[in-house]
Amino acid sequence: MSECSHTMKERPIVAITLGDPAGIGPEIVVRALSSPDTYLEARPLVIGERQILERASAIVESYIPLNEVAHPVEGKYVHGSIDFVDLQNIDLASIKPGEVGAAGGRASFEYIEKSVKMAMEGQIDAIATAPINKESISAAGIPFIGHTEMLTSLAGCQDAITMFQVRNLRIFFLTRHVSLAQACGLITSEAILAAIEGSDDALRRLGSEGRRIAVAGLNPHCGEHGLFGNEEVQQIEPAVHEALKRGYSVDGPVPADSVFHRALRGEFDAVLSLYHDQGHIAAKTQDFERTVSVTIGPPFLRTSVDHGTAFDIAGKGIASSVSMEEAIMWAARYSPHFRQ
Repeated sequence: MSECSHTMKERPIVAITLGDPAGIGPEIVVRALSSPDTYLEARPLVIGERQILERASAIVESYIPLNEVAHPVEGKYVHGSIDFVDLQNIDLASIKPGEVGAAGGRASFEYIEKSVKMAMEGQIDAIATAPINKESISAAGIPFIGHTEMLTSLAGCQDAITMFQVRNLRIFFLTRHVSLAQACGLITSEAILAAIEGSDDALRRLGSEGRRIAVAGLNPHCGEHGLFGNEEVQQIEPAVHEALKRGYSVDGPVPADSVFHRALRGEFDAVLSLYHDQGHIAAKTQDFERTVSVTIGPPFLRTSVDHGTAFDIAGKGIASSVSMEEAIMWAARYSPHFRQ
């Protein structure tokens, strides 16, 4: 058990990384910490850099004092003071809002690296990340394509599962960053069964009392017994039957035009989406700004905004912090129940 978990009768400590300092990350972090609601469930601790925080504060017209700490136990964790760890890892002149750059990529990686170290040492309870930029990461020579790859490597684990949380809807994914044509070819009984097992384990690690999983159908009306496609009959149904035999609580295939609605009504604890947009559209139509990504796999909990660095509006002070606030909130809600 972590050092701080023993004292977590109070709010969990959530480390918040600034993301790429040239993006909207610093702005939405400062704005999120300007809301008293953020402090109701969490003790937020920013992992970043003083100069970037000061610039972001000026951009969003926040006048909340910054409180630098060397260790999480030194934080005040009250609204009206932003607690932060200063990595002192940038030259402010090298970070221009809205521009790809190696300095920003390197800094964003170092924020993550520091937060993972603190999580592994039991100094914090969870991590909530602001967005990073893949081009800047590449320019810095960092050999990772995104957050998940960084987290698994730094934590020394094999892989991780991504779950979307929007209000009370939870979505897992069988496939994600492949073309739709490729995704159809990846929908096999073996893959679906493995995804059901992985989703069940993820829900267990999050402390979910119910773990009933619905597998979405692929074709219109779940194929109408082969009339509109055979994937349901040939791949999905056998996987579901095998999962039931193994003791998993699973239903499916459930038509994709109703499964997410039924999950929102409480019939299912999670939905297994078969491809990227099937789950993304459902989540973001329900509430775009409140869709949060949760990473389960490393020996610590990580949540994230589900949007990018938005370089086109960085530095303008107009970025919404709702997703950042939600990421912090869900990190705080799940972390007391999180199991390795």
